[in-house]
Amino acid sequence: MILIIGGAFQGKKEYAALTYKVREEECFDAVLPSENKDSGDYYIIDHLHAWIRETLKKGENPEEKIESFLQKRNCILICDEIGNGIVPTDSFEREYRERTGRILIRIAEEADEVVRVFCGIGQKIK
Repeated sequence: MILIIGGAFQGKKEYAALTYKVREEECFDAVLPSENKDSGDYYIIDHLHAWIRETLKKGENPEEKIESFLQKRNCILICDEIGNGIVPTDSFEREYRERTGRILIRIAEEADEVVRVFCGIGQKIK
């Protein structure tokens, strides 16, 4: 598994596609696909943070869902950095940011690689 993080609009998906030779049909935007692939293929899950937000809005547990999903698939997960800046006054926004951060910590622990992309340039941090 590979985790790619960085600010919004920094070229994370393009970096992943070029670096890991992933085809467009293997890219999913803010969803976890249900079909299986051959073990050699990667899925790219872009906008993981948006999937987490929607999962929380539905009252579901994103930690359990992502854990189950990752046990079965070879993935490149792409997530915006959302924990910087002013702490939101809205309680849902605070919970969303905190849980996203904790999910990313867990994913980073298990990941084979963690890359931060800034201005389209990837910096491997794990």
